[in-house]
Amino acid sequence: MERVGFIGLGTMGAAMAANLARAGFAVTAWNRTPDRAPELDGLGVERAATPSDVARAVETLVICVSDTPDVAAVLLGPDGVAAGARPGTLVIDCSTISPAATRGFAGELAEHDIALVDAPVSGGSEGAQKATLTIFVGGEAADVERARPILGALGKTITHVGPIGSGQAVKAVNQVILAGTYLGVAEGIVLAMKAGLDVDQVVGALGGGAAQSWVLANRAGRMIANDYPLGFKVALHRKDLGIALELAEELGADLPVSALAASLETELIAAGHADDDMSALARSIRARSGLPD
Repeated sequence: MERVGFIGLGTMGAAMAANLARAGFAVTAWNRTPDRAPELDGLGVERAATPSDVARAVETLVICVSDTPDVAAVLLGPDGVAAGARPGTLVIDCSTISPAATRGFAGELAEHDIALVDAPVSGGSEGAQKATLTIFVGGEAADVERARPILGALGKTITHVGPIGSGQAVKAVNQVILAGTYLGVAEGIVLAMKAGLDVDQVVGALGGGAAQSWVLANRAGRMIANDYPLGFKVALHRKDLGIALELAEELGADLPVSALAASLETELIAAGHADDDMSALARSIRARSGLPD
């Protein structure tokens, strides 16, 4: 039984680690908060005291943490992966971080003979739980092939999109498109409400036409109810848009819709909605349209 490390047991990571255990991998995990995800204990997941201890126990490990500084800490900090990993270790980073930072981390790890692939995921908490994530992978072809059995336990669609950092660039594109889709659905829902229409009926009708989308099908109900239980946090999408907008600035691309979504999400975070599902963008559209909170 192959032993795989897992670092980061948040909403996404805990579900992903559980799926690895269910797929037959022996999992050694670490999380900054030690008592996170107790349900993993029943699946035989072992706990390590530090990321370096995880690395000592495995030849391949997965990272799923929140932001670029978090990845830097678990990879290169005093008790990080690089301090414990043996030569030939493979790191699969499923976090969403800067493409440029990813290339930098790959270079530093290569000095220790540690390989890195970036493999950010899309599909939200539902996809993490059901192992149906879409995964965008960047890295050397041999490293990506080595990662595939592990990624196959986490997701349904796995695409090698180019050299290291390319996965993060594709994830930035994904988050840009989502920003526009969520805003479009929110505006449509609010317009239907203001027009006095049966909004559930409208959503059903639109689902059969060109306006159909995952967001319409799975998040319109939250926008109608003005209730946004956790799926993918506003704060995390705002972080991701920051990465996308930074990449756009580097490349000379103008992303006005993403800039608007980022501004609205900044307002939501300031108003205490950082942990709401990102469909809470509808809160802003509702408020601007005079609908009750």
